[in-house]
Amino acid sequence: MLDIFWKVHDPTSLNKQGYDEGKQYRSAIFFRSEEQRKKAELSKNTLQASGLYNASIVTEITPFTKFFAAESYHYDFYERNPNLGYCRIIISPKVLKIKEEYRDILKSDYITD
Repeated sequence: MLDIFWKVHDPTSLNKQGYDEGKQYRSAIFFRSEEQRKKAELSKNTLQASGLYNASIVTEITPFTKFFAAESYHYDFYERNPNLGYCRIIISPKVLKIKEEYRDILKSDYITD
């Protein structure tokens, strides 16, 4: 899961993903146990040391505290709006990347083109 997380977004972009800006769009990993925290920190440090990015990785690793459900219009957004510019330009390439690189471990065809 961490491998996929790092590959489908820019972890060097502070409070921004695609065209969306604001703290709610920050790159973050929320852990529930010390083991999860250690794995997240190790993966982040390994990626930073790899030299793949010229900038520092700004992804925060912080304890999970409370889950807030998204507004209903966010649910299945991509599936309901595949032809919106945002979906075609931002989301579709990420979905295709996951399908291409991880097809052998995907549990279903839920992720569609």
